[in-house]
Amino acid sequence: MPDYANTDRVKILSEALPYIQKFHSKIFVIKYGGSALTNPDIEKSTIKDLVLLNSVGIKVVLTHGGGPEINQMLTKIGKEIKFENGLRHTDAETMEIVEMVLHGKIQRRIVSSINCAGARAIGLSGRDGRIMVAERDSRIAEGNMVGEIKTTNLALIHEVFKLGLIPVISSIAPNEAGEAFNINADTMAAELAIGLQADKLILMTDIQGILADKNDPLSLIKEMNLETAKGLESKGIIQGGMIPKTDCCIKAIEHGVKEAIILNGLKEHSLLLETFTNEGSGTLIRN
Repeated sequence: MPDYANTDRVKILSEALPYIQKFHSKIFVIKYGGSALTNPDIEKSTIKDLVLLNSVGIKVVLTHGGGPEINQMLTKIGKEIKFENGLRHTDAETMEIVEMVLHGKIQRRIVSSINCAGARAIGLSGRDGRIMVAERDSRIAEGNMVGEIKTTNLALIHEVFKLGLIPVISSIAPNEAGEAFNINADTMAAELAIGLQADKLILMTDIQGILADKNDPLSLIKEMNLETAKGLESKGIIQGGMIPKTDCCIKAIEHGVKEAIILNGLKEHSLLLETFTNEGSGTLIRN
């Protein structure tokens, strides 16, 4: 009797072929963060997905946050956790913790996991080669080290691609004087996608995507254009933490990125479902 399990596997691979051909040598910028970073099983699955994307010739750039782990460290040292306009209040001491956790702990772990899974990764931040230069976020008071990206110089990333490496980029960037600033990871991903003119910007979050009814997880909107996205914001359907994520997607597409996707990073193999199936995963925004 035929082995139907193996037959099914081969069929799945065959059906993925057009997508493998379509996206070979294309650039995907992926933001990875939230609860997915604190779940070892999900992280292991995500790393495997990244390695597979890299193995079929997709140029993957991974940028990451680390809010939960930063909070843990701040609590451990007795530092108050504060937010201002939805952004973490980052004084000089907090900035040291942010850089230590993001660049020294989380990034090292991700790079090591990718290397152990069969690909090769390199850890970077905006400081390295000054690939990004920041300035204080205009909404933030003096003394708060929360930044917004002022300029990008991504030639170093293209050199990394030539070596076949996956750049893993912490959401930290210096100002002109070299002071480190804390950058929102979604914003960092969008700026990277714009600078690289990526084919896909993928924001991995903790929910399915954009919902027509925030209380109904089955009301996922699978695809929309820019007009629809802006309209849903103005009508208040897109709310809370989804607003800045949607704004990052809108900005990226308005500046030449082909597609932006918000998907559930807690869903196993969501990256592969998004890349290699018609159904996709999450909400796709494009022109």
